[in-house]
Amino acid sequence: MVTATALEAELLELAGSVPDPELPVLTLHELGVVRAVRVGDSGSVEVDLTPTYTGCPAVEAMSADIERLLHEHGVHEVRVRTVLSPAWSTDDITAEGRRKLESSGIAPPRPHRATGPVALSLSPTHTGAPTRTGAANRTGGHGTDAAAGAADPVRCPHCHSTETELLSRFSSTACKALRRCLSCREPFDHFKEL
Repeated sequence: MVTATALEAELLELAGSVPDPELPVLTLHELGVVRAVRVGDSGSVEVDLTPTYTGCPAVEAMSADIERLLHEHGVHEVRVRTVLSPAWSTDDITAEGRRKLESSGIAPPRPHRATGPVALSLSPTHTGAPTRTGAANRTGGHGTDAAAGAADPVRCPHCHSTETELLSRFSSTACKALRRCLSCREPFDHFKEL
């Protein structure tokens, strides 16, 4: 493994300070998508960026923002490289990023780092009846939330209740689902686990 130089570490911190275009409460470092910075012999800089999912529409905006910021700090030649392996996971979100998501009213993803093959199950494309997590689920309530399971329910970021229900698999962005708390009745986004 090659050790980063002091300049590369400084530029990595700078690139990581760029706000995420879809979740501006988080920086790219807190989201865990800026992977590395390399400075070439000619002074050119290459930044490795891993999207949250293949085809993420925010990659172009992230790349342009990183390039702009590094140019503003005297780097003349910047190239942002999209790196797909290792794949990004919601486990890459920092503890500070999770705290910021929750403070802004978004339920952070639950830790889940899978090992081995990932099971795939196909279901109808419509949401159907809302699915719940929490005690209602464990006592034979209204269906199950396949992503959550009774052991690790989605907590409401407003009142911290585990009694929540899925309203839609997609919310304002593809990486979030829309849920509602059954205790405080507030709707909220949940950053889906990946």
